[in-house]
Amino acid sequence: MRVVVVGAGVFGVWTAKCLADAGHTVTLIDAYGPANGRASSADHSRVIRAGYGADIIYSRWATESLAAWLALADATGRTLLAKTGALFMGEPGNVYVRTSYETLRGLRLPVEWIEPDDLARRFPHIATTGLGGSVLEAQAGVIRARAAVQAVLTAALATGRVSYVTARCEPPDEQRDVLALHLTGGRALAADGYVFACGAWLPQLFPVAVGGCIRPTRQEVLHFGVPSGDARFAASQMPVWIEFAAGRYGIPDLDAMGFKVGVDRHGAVIDPDADDRIVDREVVDETRAWMAQRFPLMADAPLVDARVCQYENTSTGDFVLDRHPQWANCWIAGGGSGHGFKHGPAVGRHVAALVTGDAQVEPRFSLATKTSHARRAVY
Repeated sequence: MRVVVVGAGVFGVWTAKCLADAGHTVTLIDAYGPANGRASSADHSRVIRAGYGADIIYSRWATESLAAWLALADATGRTLLAKTGALFMGEPGNVYVRTSYETLRGLRLPVEWIEPDDLARRFPHIATTGLGGSVLEAQAGVIRARAAVQAVLTAALATGRVSYVTARCEPPDEQRDVLALHLTGGRALAADGYVFACGAWLPQLFPVAVGGCIRPTRQEVLHFGVPSGDARFAASQMPVWIEFAAGRYGIPDLDAMGFKVGVDRHGAVIDPDADDRIVDREVVDETRAWMAQRFPLMADAPLVDARVCQYENTSTGDFVLDRHPQWANCWIAGGGSGHGFKHGPAVGRHVAALVTGDAQVEPRFSLATKTSHARRAVY
């Protein structure tokens, strides 16, 4: 089977690799390059965790994906992951934190429930004011995102069944009975199957089928300098963390990049091609003020690096992994919604099986369940 995969982010490269591993021939295309600076799969690091409240489908997919990421790291000899654990924090009675604990226990994954006093003893640099019980997921950690995408691509190319092309695709005519795919410049690409895993560009390519069902937003990522001589903020001693009520998550100092804080509230709509990625000073000030309350030793920390990445949000936060309604041989894989990266291997496995007819669409991931009205339910 000949398949064209458009988009060389994490969903696209894993789909290409899974198809190639199954013996199919794949042409992989990206307009700007694998995990390029405009893409949702860019940046140095991403959190990998199985805790998803009561959303067991994501907990299972994250667990499957972690095993695949570790296997890839072993096979390539690259240090792609750092096992730090993940700390889920919330106000007293936070349902998401409690159900994450219960779900992880049900899956027999290593997890601890930590009361605020114990948290303060174990991590004295975290102020516990306003917190209830926290959850520590032991096997969670950090994945070096851009390096990981490049490692998957290298492994896919090594099969001899994947070719990569840097090129831009023209939006297909969604009224035609047969999909015709053309690159800018006129070259036509014919295949037995097509996968469009191009994230924030999906609404441009498919304004009818996707349109407002995926909304790209700008998201600030800030790195603050850690106190000199204090290893407590290092990835070797501190877990990644998420504070759901505050809409923030963070990664300890990894590869001397500084203490990373991400804002998990949806930002303004972004044009992924044309918009500048200039960090909003107000977001920096708000984050520093919040950080002074939760991490007091970081109150005066300098901003040492910052970037604007993007989410490609669906209305619910669930992925879109579905057939295009006009064409039986065309599949859409996107809507990572700020939490998709870690699931790359499971998504790739599932989408490859959809293409070959060996899987059915999961209803939660269907286009029919998405609207243009945000009602996010997945974090």
